[in-house]
Amino acid sequence: MFPPVSRLFRALHSRNFRIWAAGAAVSNVGTWMQRTAQDWLVLTELSNHDATSVGFVMALQFAPQILFLPWTGYAADRLDRRRLLMTTQGLMGALAIGLGLLTVAGVVRLWEVDVFAFLFGTVAAFDAPVRQTFVADLVGEEDLANAVALNSTSFNAGRMLGPAVAGLCIAATGSGWAFLLNGASFFAVLVSLRFLRVHELHASRQAARGASGLLDGFRYVWARDDLRAATLMLLVIGTFGLNFQIYIATMAVSVFHVGATHYGALNSAMAVGTICGALMAARRARATFASLAVGAAAFGIGCGCAALAPTYVVFAIVLAATGVATQTLTTTSNSFMQLASAPAMRGRVMAIRLAVALGGTPVGAPIAGFVADHWGPRWSLALAALSGIIAAGIALRHLTRPQPSRSFD
Repeated sequence: MFPPVSRLFRALHSRNFRIWAAGAAVSNVGTWMQRTAQDWLVLTELSNHDATSVGFVMALQFAPQILFLPWTGYAADRLDRRRLLMTTQGLMGALAIGLGLLTVAGVVRLWEVDVFAFLFGTVAAFDAPVRQTFVADLVGEEDLANAVALNSTSFNAGRMLGPAVAGLCIAATGSGWAFLLNGASFFAVLVSLRFLRVHELHASRQAARGASGLLDGFRYVWARDDLRAATLMLLVIGTFGLNFQIYIATMAVSVFHVGATHYGALNSAMAVGTICGALMAARRARATFASLAVGAAAFGIGCGCAALAPTYVVFAIVLAATGVATQTLTTTSNSFMQLASAPAMRGRVMAIRLAVALGGTPVGAPIAGFVADHWGPRWSLALAALSGIIAAGIALRHLTRPQPSRSFD
């Protein structure tokens, strides 16, 4: 067996996974640079510190997760995942460069940011489920949970570095260059996909061409008590809890009155916690439903403490702790739902997971922005805390019920 450190990084034994992880690491930094710059651009340059506008942009960016759900998961199960990823990654890079050019030229308008957010979200709706299920093609079933956790570690390393770099970039040259750098970062993913050894990919069982797609996926999830409970938990927290772009931006500007550099540092502080959470998940031998329950409860407590934070430094520390809980919840749900699903259904199950986790944003983000505008950012965080407690209650109910035997049939 592997020694402890080797076990933590065992998925990296795969050459294909190493190449993919290297390209994704570069792109993840760019992705978080864009997210940070977009929120700052809307909040401070294109509106008068209007959190509702930020919420609306987020709603447009994540609405496609719901709108295109009938096709996104089925595409991940039916199409060549490597080729589909090359298409989606190339399109997202082109969109980032387009928005960057408009911003650098000083002609960007709020409605144009809205349009780009929707287009970016549309491509991402097809990209996300295939990108998550593609990990199984890279490493196979045995190391899937570890690969998912390492993938999340890379994503959150980008979450730590990206906002900090974006803050410095915004302060030095403006938001537009953050978008342009993100566009360039997608080239790293395209190169990594090009150099994979296709014959070493672990082929997954594909859905039959006559399958009814999304409807089959919903039936499958709803018939499984464990998948149904995990999905409901993500729906609650995804709608009312995972709106940290609003929470951090409004707390930075309206409560602590700091600039772009300190705003980026807050995002990075949370990312430190999410990296720790992802590495903790990578050490686990398997993803369990009990870990989901713990993550949900800790998320609720963390958001409650963040809402009460008296100073900028305390808020940053609490964000890091909340990041651990957030990543425990999201990474464990990813691994758990993939491993608990039949391989031929995995793409649709992951599309449904992403739709409920991110697709609730069109409802929750404007509400979070409205609460922040009218009652203050602290009350918006209190709403997130409540979502965590409700999700923990759903998990507890599932864990205390008699559990039938499970099967992939």
